[in-house]
Amino acid sequence: MIRTTLALAATAAVALVIAAAASSRTHATPTLTGTVGPSFTIKLTMNNKVVKTLKAGKYKLVIHDKASIHAFSLDGPNGFAKDFTTVPFVGTKTFTVNLKPGAYKYYCPPHEPSMFGRFTATK
Repeated sequence: MIRTTLALAATAAVALVIAAAASSRTHATPTLTGTVGPSFTIKLTMNNKVVKTLKAGKYKLVIHDKASIHAFSLDGPNGFAKDFTTVPFVGTKTFTVNLKPGAYKYYCPPHEPSMFGRFTATK
């Protein structure tokens, strides 16, 4: 009887650990990767695909600024505007962003007419 109770308790504990691990994986914050430079290029990707639409919400944003003549900025709805890097910074920075539904534009401020991209965050 005691062995059966211990076996059931151990089985329940293992099930809880597995459920907790699965739950933590499904709630991980997705990562967006912004890259500017080294030439006159800028992009925003998630899972190695250029972002065109995504769900509104919380994201980890990793910016790779590869040239001292470039920067990475993001404008969005309701006055959202953020300069994530500025000239002459070169390197990698990580941020957390909470994107609201709406249209966004990412760009290099000194070269905005030719270095920009757009995406939409949906509900």
